[in-house]
Amino acid sequence: MSLRPRTLSLMTWRSKFPEEPSWSLGGTAASEKRPPWRSPSENIFLHIVDLSLPKSVWKFVENFKQEHTLNVLINNAGCMVNKRELTEDGLEKNFATNTLGVYVLTTALIPVLEKEHDPRVITVSSGGMLVQKLNTDDPQSERTAFDGTMVYAQNKRQQVVLTERWARAHPAIHFSCMHPGWVDTPGVRLSMPGFHARLGARLRSEAQGADTVLWLALAPAATAQPSGCFFQDRKPAPTHLPLARTSSSPAEEEKLIEILEELARRFK
Repeated sequence: MSLRPRTLSLMTWRSKFPEEPSWSLGGTAASEKRPPWRSPSENIFLHIVDLSLPKSVWKFVENFKQEHTLNVLINNAGCMVNKRELTEDGLEKNFATNTLGVYVLTTALIPVLEKEHDPRVITVSSGGMLVQKLNTDDPQSERTAFDGTMVYAQNKRQQVVLTERWARAHPAIHFSCMHPGWVDTPGVRLSMPGFHARLGARLRSEAQGADTVLWLALAPAATAQPSGCFFQDRKPAPTHLPLARTSSSPAEEEKLIEILEELARRFK
């Protein structure tokens, strides 16, 4: 792939960091006293954003669009919290980070993306969403038994639905979502220790997991595919298993948008 020079802005969802900034491909950290942190490269910036707090996302976008352009947005930050926890806004933490945070960040940045040539949005979902049907009756797990793995899978189903909706509503932007495969990351080791132990050496490396994300972000061949698709290993993949009955109706999808839009406005 031939790459053109770009300014890279990295946004992390974590809200607490060590006192001194540090940098590595395996994990990023920065001081809250001096955001955005600037790397030795003139074109790489790190912005600290807590995606579980929609007000912080709105504030970030307002500042970002005053100083930066945006060609590609990659929604990769996320969490899997295995016990039901609430944010300071009273929102279930997985939903607030994985779904509402992604919704606010993406919709708020769409006008910025639409100003650029070949804009793209890639959302890192998960194959775990294949076991979930869109649930708009209890999106924050208030009335059902809490299972962090299934809540995470539901959030990933919500991301797939959002990607499909955005693709139809904003044809000037190429939207996609993807499954990176099961990757040996700290998140998998900590949130799914049994799963991590069972797969062991069969887990992918971080570089293998990132391959399709980068292809979707940079390759001309990626935008030859229809906008709104779900990808695995650089190829479109089904979003439903045969006979799984996980398809949602237009009314259910519209209800999801209404829920997210109401919350986005409440915390703006």
